[in-house]
Amino acid sequence: MILKQYGTSYHSVETNFNARALTEIAFRRDRAFSIPTEEFESTYEKVDEKALTAAAEGNVQDEAEEALLVELEAKLQDALSGLGEGEALVVEVRDDEGHPKTQDKKTNVVVEGENRLYFQWWVEPPLRMGVYRKKG
Repeated sequence: MILKQYGTSYHSVETNFNARALTEIAFRRDRAFSIPTEEFESTYEKVDEKALTAAAEGNVQDEAEEALLVELEAKLQDALSGLGEGEALVVEVRDDEGHPKTQDKKTNVVVEGENRLYFQWWVEPPLRMGVYRKKG
């Protein structure tokens, strides 16, 4: 389960990674689970943190960025599948502080005598996910 804090509660979320969106790395509430912040903090303890990042490159801008997001989501799913009983991943960044973004660099390259663009994509800062476990 992935949780994110919204106001005074933590809510379960699903990924919403979309290369065509303004915020490419986002989460959307799935309304399957919620817990008040005070109850969460008294019930769960942080046992680990994961800093997830990804990189991709290619000749087509949209394809390279999409490959980056697919890689990042795969790493998040690996972290999720590695959770033990009573554990949850928590999105550690708030919307207004250090939200991970896709970054890119365009390079001119010559292919068969013609100028082309080559795209490199990466995530910066990393997507920080806390691993929390129920106490006791």
